[in-house]
Amino acid sequence: MKSVEITGKTVDEAILTAAIQLKVHRDKLEVEVLEEPVKGLLGIFGNKHAKIKASVMQTMADTTREFLMSLFERMNLEAKVDLTETDDSILVEVSGPKMGILIGHRGETLDAVQYLSNLAVNRDSEEYKRVVMDTENYRNKRQETLIKLAKRLSNKVQKTRKKIVLEPMNPFERRVIHSTLQKDPRVITHSEGEEPYRKVVISLK
Repeated sequence: MKSVEITGKTVDEAILTAAIQLKVHRDKLEVEVLEEPVKGLLGIFGNKHAKIKASVMQTMADTTREFLMSLFERMNLEAKVDLTETDDSILVEVSGPKMGILIGHRGETLDAVQYLSNLAVNRDSEEYKRVVMDTENYRNKRQETLIKLAKRLSNKVQKTRKKIVLEPMNPFERRVIHSTLQKDPRVITHSEGEEPYRKVVISLK
């Protein structure tokens, strides 16, 4: 966190100087008043300026970046993190030479890192922002694969007239299956089991 110690004739003047020096709006500063200004004799002799310590407030995106870079260092994973912060979420795009390690088996490692990021970022924050992480467009590719799978299994259920229980999936993947078949007039879907082994069941209407 960037911080400076600044003196000024008044506290407000010192804060303004700190904002200029740190190149941020004054609302983005955490200010600690180290010394109040003191007027000397006749307002001339022995005047003492105000002294403050001003620090740039860390955003939730900053916290996300710090957490991820520390985690990737422990994983010995060379990675670049690009962040986009909105009112209710932090979108994270990770790039690097060995992103297969981050993705893991069917995205399990990526989901785990995303889950840990959500815990770390929102732990001490008054507001909640959902961290959504992706790399090499994995989420979209996985979604397309699941949509094709859902349609293929729907046809199979209709032909065999037997329900199909899919392998355990995370909440995102289950939502894709449910939403894909929501308007299919031939089948219905529901989830059963407990996390992390919750499964989607496709059955005939």
